[in-house]
Amino acid sequence: MSLLIKNAIIVNADGEAKGSKDILLEKGVIARIASSIPSENFKVVDVEGKKVLPGLVDLHAHFREPGREDKETIETGSRAAAKGGFTTVMCMPNTSPVIDNAMMVDAIFQKVRRAGLINVIPIGAITKGQQDQELVDMFEMKKAGCLALSDDGKSVNSSQMMRLAFEYAKMVDILLIEHCQDPDLSAGGVMNEGYHSTLLGMKGDPGLSEIVIVARDIELAKYLDTRVHLAHISLKRSVELIRQAKAQGVKVTAEVCPHHFSLTEEIVKSFDPNAKVNPPLRTQEDVDAVKKGLKDGTLDCIATDHAPHTQEDKEVGFGDAPFGMIGLETAFGLGVSELVDKKVLSLPQLVEKMSAAPAKIVGLEAKGVVAEGFDADLVVVDVEREWEVKAEDFVSKSKNSPFIGKALKGCVEKTICGGKIVYESK
Repeated sequence: MSLLIKNAIIVNADGEAKGSKDILLEKGVIARIASSIPSENFKVVDVEGKKVLPGLVDLHAHFREPGREDKETIETGSRAAAKGGFTTVMCMPNTSPVIDNAMMVDAIFQKVRRAGLINVIPIGAITKGQQDQELVDMFEMKKAGCLALSDDGKSVNSSQMMRLAFEYAKMVDILLIEHCQDPDLSAGGVMNEGYHSTLLGMKGDPGLSEIVIVARDIELAKYLDTRVHLAHISLKRSVELIRQAKAQGVKVTAEVCPHHFSLTEEIVKSFDPNAKVNPPLRTQEDVDAVKKGLKDGTLDCIATDHAPHTQEDKEVGFGDAPFGMIGLETAFGLGVSELVDKKVLSLPQLVEKMSAAPAKIVGLEAKGVVAEGFDADLVVVDVEREWEVKAEDFVSKSKNSPFIGKALKGCVEKTICGGKIVYESK
């Protein structure tokens, strides 16, 4: 059935439209936008002057299926994404077994179709089993539907292997996403190395472990004239290196996670294992640099790194707890509260970081824009509405968030994917 959205204030990356518009969705695309469209036989949703944005796009999430369905499944992860305003999510391959062949990719797509909610696109591994020994068949992975490859959860530590991966990916024209962390330098660190790790008596992960991989991959991309996407950037120095690389014409893009522009290492003093993430939370100086990088375009997009864990897994000592926090349901609220409300970004710029830019990075040409002919993936939001993060309100299977109890501004009211309403707030 066709869906008619009436009285929408459209916000795209290039600005906010003047006055309200009606948006007609037919056969999964935006068929028409006009000041007034007769209702006729359409299903009508009146959004009463609320903001309508292109559906959010997340380049980095973990849905844990196959292997750890007790933490998350493609269906529950999709529901969490829809509640957060995301209509397209790319899920990482560090499952069990690893997504490193076409049969695994096809199995993920089958589960996505059965869920029937949002667009979930699997990211394949770079190396078989993520073992840093042998490259996957990149032609096969792309043909199966992968838009990007990553060994996320760990970096490709061998520089020679990464060079070969870049050369292969360039031939195939597929994006490589790098987890920037040298394991020899991080060496079991559980939080940022510095004053607070010393004070708390915890093993520190030095920022150098991120910087070394950022610098290496920038130089490889420059030497081979190919592209690279750097995941979850967390450091001032990393931002500086990426800024310099872009000025030199290197084909590098980069993402930042909401927790890395919202929290600092000081929260670890609470010993809340939900604050244990990889890369770790950094200093206020790093947070400020990340925000500046978003503002000046050095950092291209915001990705959640949604990493669900069971309560049992997290209810151990900080040092023994697994890394990661959930993020799909809080990302937009954190973006509005920490960036738009604090004048770091405008709302259209937030749309660019959370929709238009990530869609462009992976070649989703029909997404990221509210315009005629584009996919009917939309999110209706109230940017002024305040809400409290509550554990019982999460639809993700897992509740591991350090933001529980925090008041956020910016509420997702409806999410529409492929012209179908997949989420409505209560």
